[in-house]
Amino acid sequence: MRLYKLFLLLFLTISTSAVYSQSSYALKKKKQALQREINLLQQNANKAAKNKQLTLTQINALSAKINLMQDKITVINSEIKNLDEEINENTHTVQNLKGQLNQLKASYAGMMRFAQRNQNAYNKMMFIFSSGSFNQAYKRMKYLQQFSQYRMKQADYISGKQKDLKYKIVILDKSLKEKSSLAQEQEQEKNKLGESKSQQSVILNKYSKQETRYKQDIEVRKKKQAKLDRDIRDAIARDIALAKKRELEAARAAAAKLAAARAAAARRAEALAKSRALAGKKAVPVAAEKEEPAVAVVKKTGNYLTATPESAKLSSAFESNRGSLSWPVSSGAIIERFGRHKEGEAYYTNDGINIETAAGAAVRAIFNGTVSVVSNQYGRYFVLIKHGGYYTVYQNLSSVNVASGQAVTTRQTIGVVASEDGRPQLQFQIRRGTAPQNPEAWISR
Repeated sequence: MRLYKLFLLLFLTISTSAVYSQSSYALKKKKQALQREINLLQQNANKAAKNKQLTLTQINALSAKINLMQDKITVINSEIKNLDEEINENTHTVQNLKGQLNQLKASYAGMMRFAQRNQNAYNKMMFIFSSGSFNQAYKRMKYLQQFSQYRMKQADYISGKQKDLKYKIVILDKSLKEKSSLAQEQEQEKNKLGESKSQQSVILNKYSKQETRYKQDIEVRKKKQAKLDRDIRDAIARDIALAKKRELEAARAAAAKLAAARAAAARRAEALAKSRALAGKKAVPVAAEKEEPAVAVVKKTGNYLTATPESAKLSSAFESNRGSLSWPVSSGAIIERFGRHKEGEAYYTNDGINIETAAGAAVRAIFNGTVSVVSNQYGRYFVLIKHGGYYTVYQNLSSVNVASGQAVTTRQTIGVVASEDGRPQLQFQIRRGTAPQNPEAWISR
């Protein structure tokens, strides 16, 4: 039973360590990803520092950076919590191993004393020959052999247990050092966060002093974005209308073809009846086919974008990848989220997300589709890609390398992000028909 409990304890310890290690690995990966986003925003901020004019993009980017730093501190807290649990578990295991090792050593010492007293060959022979029967003598002989083997196994087991104990002590020491290192990292991050918040306070104070000019800049930006959004909705509406027209034309063509086939069948039946009559045969009455209105074959559907099997399949594939679609850029940080926002006393709605990325970053299609629109407005391009019943929109491109009607594949480069004052930024949208969707619910985290 002692051996069974010991093996069970070791199994649980190994399993727990595996869980901790997986969780620790995931946290480290997340922390590294957050640090990459923070570094990217800081690099762009350093470039933008040459321009003394404050912009709304700089304010949003600084707020995004502060949020990322807070997220990183939260991840470090989770790492420390995991280490505390692992340290407590390993400390408990070390104490149990020490207790079991002491018991094994005491038991082994007792065996050694017994073996010392009976090491004389004469005593062993007397032990066997004093048996009451041959069967008992055989059992006593086997007992002596098994006792010797068991003693050797116990010695090996004690040696192995000592190695396990040393290993656990090394792991425990490593965890304690790692916790100390994480505590220092946490303190450094808190100091950096405090500096960034102070910088934010200075910028917001500067913003409030020049609020009138910034309000004008915001109004200009809102008007431009509102016009772009209207153009995007109009382009999608035209695409839907074109799809509807094509489907109706196909339905009418199918109805005309059916009517022609029925007319031909009627003419053949009439000709057959006449030929029978001329031959003097009794005419066989031909059953008249029930004529249906040609419009009956027109499909009644509200979603003309998924009317064809190909469009329906592409739309279904797009939906099935919700939450795992690729990013439109290889690296970046979201500095403005989807939905309603407040600037001063005014509200506005962002139909997508704004992603700050590296200068000259390639913009990529997030899924297979067909380019519907490539347009240049205000000196910047936007690209509209159709994915069955869904559309993706890529705004603020300095150049494009796709054309309207062109098929694109997942992660195919469609253009290059534009940069102003060292702040390269992509405005990205996902729409179901004309209805905007939150891209963060669709792209991978």
